Amino acid sequence: MKELIVLAYSGGLDTSVAIKWIQEKYGFDVVTMTLDLGQGSDFKLIEEKALKLGAVRHYSIDSKEEFANEYISRAIKANALYEGKYPLSTALSRPLISKKLVEIAWKEGAVGVAHGSTGKGNDQVRFEVTVRALDPSLRIIAPIREWGLSRHEEMEYARRHGIPLSEELGKTFSVDKNLWGRSVEGGPLEDPSVEPPEGAFEWTRAPWDAPDSPAYVEIGFDGGLPVSLNGERKGLVDLISELNALAGSHGVGRIDHLEDRLVGIKSREVYECPAALTIIEAHEDLEKAVLTRHELEFKQMVDSAWSRLVYNGLWVDPLREDLEGFIERTQERVSGIVKMKLYKGSASVVGRSSRFSLYDIGLATYGVETTFDQRLSEGFVEIWGLASKVANAVRRRASGTGA
Repeated sequence: MKELIVLAYSGGLDTSVAIKWIQEKYGFDVVTMTLDLGQGSDFKLIEEKALKLGAVRHYSIDSKEEFANEYISRAIKANALYEGKYPLSTALSRPLISKKLVEIAWKEGAVGVAHGSTGKGNDQVRFEVTVRALDPSLRIIAPIREWGLSRHEEMEYARRHGIPLSEELGKTFSVDKNLWGRSVEGGPLEDPSVEPPEGAFEWTRAPWDAPDSPAYVEIGFDGGLPVSLNGERKGLVDLISELNALAGSHGVGRIDHLEDRLVGIKSREVYECPAALTIIEAHEDLEKAVLTRHELEFKQMVDSAWSRLVYNGLWVDPLREDLEGFIERTQERVSGIVKMKLYKGSASVVGRSSRFSLYDIGLATYGVETTFDQRLSEGFVEIWGLASKVANAVRRRASGTGA
């Protein structure tokens, strides 16, 4: 009996070629695994294709709930936007896929795992760091990186081995998608000076074609997580799915990003993340209402560090859990309702309320009913600016321009 390798299988050209290549190059039998992360694929068709190409077994695993509740949820609490723009949709899925690869490898008694990532991207790091942390005894095979074939050479190999190419022919873009977002690259997008063509988008309507009347949606939060839409309680998977459709129909969620990959390459990436951008905008606004300015300033640094860590493939690093210790503590008060206005590509906060809100109208109002004693501000301003006042006086003396 041949030794086994477990391959993360998407059904696309790269991983389909990988089945044959692993069999030919290494002489291993291949077990394939596909996760349902909300990408809307035909998983039965993917299974049939894998078995037809020679996989000895195939696993289709519905991981939507785990993805939402164990991965996306943490990103929401961290307002996760890599370089201020990318909601980490693909990055968040890789440690979960890696975890399942290891679990299937243990179940099957496999000697290793394989993935279809290239040597230019971030995913190779995300997969391999996680697998090695969970089980360093497993061998890792990266056929596309090891082989180094061009797209044309890959397709020629596929033709010689009877691998179906019908889905690849005429395909312009490379796409990865899941519940939290859709990433698009390749083709005309490789020229960063060119506007993305409408053919690059599936989840979002062009803002100029969006409805002329805005949509309003109230997102209810409890402990930092969205739990309701317009007063109706929903699980996270359903809530994200519904917001993807609603916000996308109003042109919300398009991202055009010149991104710094971990390997040092700048890459032009286009994303569609309607629910992610809407939820993060609402969540961040609610935090502003319930956290002190000192908490907010420090949390921005923590959130940025968390986002970089996950983007760079270090989900398994202890620092992520350390950062989440602080994040989780802040989320105890992030409960309330945020009203969002969705209109022609924008998701704007137009109202918020929380029983933990630090907003005090008695202090904030300019009306006669204010409780703020403005006479106290004179001394405050003097003390607040004292260091700057002294520093400038010293400069003037040193330069001979005055006392």
